[in-house]
Amino acid sequence: MAASSQITSMKVKTSEDHLKIHKMKKKVLRKQVRAQHTLMRHEGIECVSHATQSLVIANAGLGNGMSRHQLLRIVEEYGLVETLLMPLNKPYSFVKYGTTEEAKKAFDALNGKEVTLEDFGQNIFLYLNFVEKVLWQNAVPTSLPPGLMVIEKIISPEEEKRMLECIDWMGDEDTQNAQKTLKHRRVKHFGYEFCYDNNNVDKDKPLPGGLPEICDLFLEKCLKQGYIKHKPDQLTVNQYEPGQGIPPHIDTHSAFEDEIISLSLGAEIVMDFKHPDGHTVALMLPRCSLLVMAGESRYLWTHGITPRKYDVIQASELGQKVGTITADVGGLTLNRRETRTSFTFRKVRRSPCNCIYPSVCDSQKGQQRQVQPSFPHNEMEASKLEQEYVHKVYEEIAAHFSSTRHSPWPRIVEFLRSLPKGSIVADIGCGNGKYLGVNKDLYMVGCDRSKNLVDICVEKNFQAFICDALSVPIRTGSCDACISIAVIHHFSTAERRLATIRELARLLRPGGTALIYVWAMEQEYKKQKSKYLKEKNGSKDKEEEIDTETAQRPPSDQTPTSISQGSACSDRLLNDSKDRGCDVKPVADSRLPVHTNRTSFHSQDLLVPWHLKGGTKKKGEGVDTVLFAGGSKESQELSPVFHRYYHVFCEGELEAACSSLDCVRVQKSYYDQGNWCVVLEKL
Repeated sequence: MAASSQITSMKVKTSEDHLKIHKMKKKVLRKQVRAQHTLMRHEGIECVSHATQSLVIANAGLGNGMSRHQLLRIVEEYGLVETLLMPLNKPYSFVKYGTTEEAKKAFDALNGKEVTLEDFGQNIFLYLNFVEKVLWQNAVPTSLPPGLMVIEKIISPEEEKRMLECIDWMGDEDTQNAQKTLKHRRVKHFGYEFCYDNNNVDKDKPLPGGLPEICDLFLEKCLKQGYIKHKPDQLTVNQYEPGQGIPPHIDTHSAFEDEIISLSLGAEIVMDFKHPDGHTVALMLPRCSLLVMAGESRYLWTHGITPRKYDVIQASELGQKVGTITADVGGLTLNRRETRTSFTFRKVRRSPCNCIYPSVCDSQKGQQRQVQPSFPHNEMEASKLEQEYVHKVYEEIAAHFSSTRHSPWPRIVEFLRSLPKGSIVADIGCGNGKYLGVNKDLYMVGCDRSKNLVDICVEKNFQAFICDALSVPIRTGSCDACISIAVIHHFSTAERRLATIRELARLLRPGGTALIYVWAMEQEYKKQKSKYLKEKNGSKDKEEEIDTETAQRPPSDQTPTSISQGSACSDRLLNDSKDRGCDVKPVADSRLPVHTNRTSFHSQDLLVPWHLKGGTKKKGEGVDTVLFAGGSKESQELSPVFHRYYHVFCEGELEAACSSLDCVRVQKSYYDQGNWCVVLEKL
């Protein structure tokens, strides 16, 4: 009887175990299917039901705390691992085995398996699926922000030890070194206290004692090597424990001079840099390295440290090699942070900042409000605006402007070369005449509002004369073709822009064609950035090489996202373009914003700076003056900054304006490297 009872009990237990296993298998299958759907829906990765060499492992990614070293140990137990891919910030990874049998063995053993994340002590379950192949494109290596350098091993371990020992963190917070304990770090100031309530220094209240003597030799070395041009008189020492950081910020322009240098002691760290257009660069700062920020990287890019206990880095950089962190899925891993101390040296500024980035410069905010013109509300105001911020500006910058205009754009060349031999062609707004000699089989004549630009054309033996694009002294119907390249966007009302297109049409014979290019609001189109947004190097010459070189966007606390009152997007002709992605909002203030180079447009009507080289200081409404950043000879000379008026066109806006004319039809319209373009035919 007892034996029978025991057998019954064993059967019940076995049945319960089977039920438990069955439930577990169902749960694993459910999670596995969910992982399949998630991968397909969010990443476009298709899982397959048959066994292959490649597996995707959900819950085993850098994004949820799995390190490369731990995952490699786990998957290597089941065969030869040919490839292990760990996408940046994703909660899954890919593994490819030498054979399908090895992959199936791993699948059977690991699917639904519970593992403990070594670096976090947290338990997770792995869910596996087979994939045919992994098509993952690595990101192109990211270039450093212009003006930024990292110098490795700038000091020896012995020097590092002495510098760390000279900072006494154990004492109470004192006034001599302005020691503070902030929410995310400890900080101590020398020379001058940096006040976090107004993000500036009191230049009349230096701290007693100056900078620590131990820093003198190091700073002399930096001066000798050319990393800095001024000996710093202010030092901020920050100590970061794992999990601490500093919010993204730009060091106040009015507080400090151009070069800012920061020494990393005790541990490496990943610092994040961000351009106003959203472009980011994650940069590894090795232990005992020096970060140098100057020019654009100092004045325009924010820098910060994300508070976390682990950084995602290139596995090859575990040896502290400097480099940007890219989506190199074959070589990323987690790196545990340690206590890091930074010595940041700066030179206190004694005069207002006159940098070339006014939209983020606290010294120039007030100046901008005084000089910025308003959007024109009538014909007289429009004419005056264009006279001051277009015509006068191009007269002043003509020589410098011409020196940057030497490469004809391919599709414009294609249009000109497609015309029949002997065609009469007018280039309305010809600038320095770079298109007048493209096709020797054409009879080409150019005209421009700028006398100095027309003189340059004449020097090149081109036929050109001075006139306004609103009234061209050429007989009606006498041209086989016309081109208007980067001209119409300088007219400040919808009526004047339409009148310019009508004047082009008047010049054409029936059947004649005109090519028009205007600057586009959409500097990122079909997920592709224009050439202008891609320009990230620090060359100021490059900055001026493009016809429309400064698409800009102010930070959220600066000039508001806007479209000026009276802008063409509110014109009745452009109702169609409103529905095509012209995402701008009207504001009460109709002042024209001054924008910063190479960022996306958030206003259709704006002033674009031209930084004149080799010129002299001029007075006028359309010009300010700035000092070159840095301490070179040219930095002592005043460099004029001229503001040019532009109206950037939304998608469909140019086409709609052309279509409103009865005498022409739009033959073709297209987008070309940040410009909207149409080909018109005279009816």
